[in-house]
Amino acid sequence: MHIETAAIEGIVAITPPRFGDHRGYFSEVFKDAWFRENVADVTFVQDNESLSGQAGTVRGLHFQIPPFAQGKLVRCLAGRIMDVVVDIRVGSPSFGKWLSQELSPDTGKQLWIPPGFAHGFATIEPNSVISYKVTAPYSPQHDRGIAWNDPAIGIRWPFDERDMVSSDKDKTLPRLADLPNHFPYSAQQPQD
Repeated sequence: MHIETAAIEGIVAITPPRFGDHRGYFSEVFKDAWFRENVADVTFVQDNESLSGQAGTVRGLHFQIPPFAQGKLVRCLAGRIMDVVVDIRVGSPSFGKWLSQELSPDTGKQLWIPPGFAHGFATIEPNSVISYKVTAPYSPQHDRGIAWNDPAIGIRWPFDERDMVSSDKDKTLPRLADLPNHFPYSAQQPQD
């Protein structure tokens, strides 16, 4: 597996190798022991999948607070997305900064997002299917988010904001400046 560390500490892009011939390819997309040794020593407890039918659909920016904070390993099974993370660890050198990775089945690239980050994505192609493993189960009481269009964060989405489709819930999420300190940063904190 090929690993790329990102400009923001803790975020890792992983591209599994593919072995192909005239029939197509085979790829081991996840190996627990390898992931624990090379990326983060975590246990995944749930797999999630979403379909977004329309290009320009934005989902996020979501996270869960402790004790149900989630690490996520995200990949795109169909279509193409701009996957986005925002550092919400108060005191982090990259607090409020964002980065993005394009994910598609063409590359097979996956993105590891540890707790302490808000996560979202925008679909670049219609009928995009996203699959992600999480380290904690979904908990409605611990579910939170920040506005995907917060000007203080300044994410450069692939579509004009007026053309993007989002849920009613995501349209009412608070801005980063209004977020309580759910994730205090420590330089020695583990990455899981």
